[in-house]
Amino acid sequence: MKINLLFVLSIVILFSCNETEEKTIVQELSWSKIFNEKNLDGWLPKIAGHELGENFGKTFIVEDGILKIRYDAYGDDFDDRFGALFFNKKLSDYRLKIEYRFVGETAPGAPEWGYRDSGIQFHSQSPQSLKVDQAFPVCLEYNLHGGNGTEDRPVGAICANGTFIEINGKKNENYCTPPVLAQTFHGDQWVTMELDVKDGKVSHFVNGKEILSYENPSLNPEHDIAKTFIQNGDSTLNSGYVSLQSNSHPIDFRKIELMEY
Repeated sequence: MKINLLFVLSIVILFSCNETEEKTIVQELSWSKIFNEKNLDGWLPKIAGHELGENFGKTFIVEDGILKIRYDAYGDDFDDRFGALFFNKKLSDYRLKIEYRFVGETAPGAPEWGYRDSGIQFHSQSPQSLKVDQAFPVCLEYNLHGGNGTEDRPVGAICANGTFIEINGKKNENYCTPPVLAQTFHGDQWVTMELDVKDGKVSHFVNGKEILSYENPSLNPEHDIAKTFIQNGDSTLNSGYVSLQSNSHPIDFRKIELMEY
């Protein structure tokens, strides 16, 4: 009887410990808001041709709890003033969730591809390391596309600027690789994108559905800027900064949440 009682007690304690550990893990992996819906605290703008921290023309504004990217002060020529709003913490393994929508008209003088085009840049070089006139950081990009009402313009491609990724064991051959599950969202509807980054594997999600996965991001040793970040021959890219692109078409962001592993 004593042996059986001890056995039962040990099982209860074991399950109790496991339950406590699981609760701790769940608590540690809870979502946290990284956009306070009031201002740009914790974020840093960088626009090509302007110094780090200069929010030229109030490109990035917060109104009614929404982070808006606008080009009203750019005049008649966008003039390749591509930019991004950087989150101020370097990240490695995490899950990012953001709601976005395209609105309005593309800025005058923008490239044709700028129509309803934006992106979430990640594993990026630091904003402090960008040159004043550098349009895009060395990074990976979860590409955001909006439909034009008729044609297919799938969201969620992976674009690699100065970087490589592997899909099914093969390096990407093109700058952008389309999602496996193609979905186009027309109009000004809100869409939820998610990005999961863990142990060298990256997955893209749209409205809860996985649309693309790949692994082993690395720096391109032949890229003029990317090669400067390769240390001791190791081109592995397993961390960096996250930013929201200002690519010439107005876009809104809300409910920006992060879960770190």
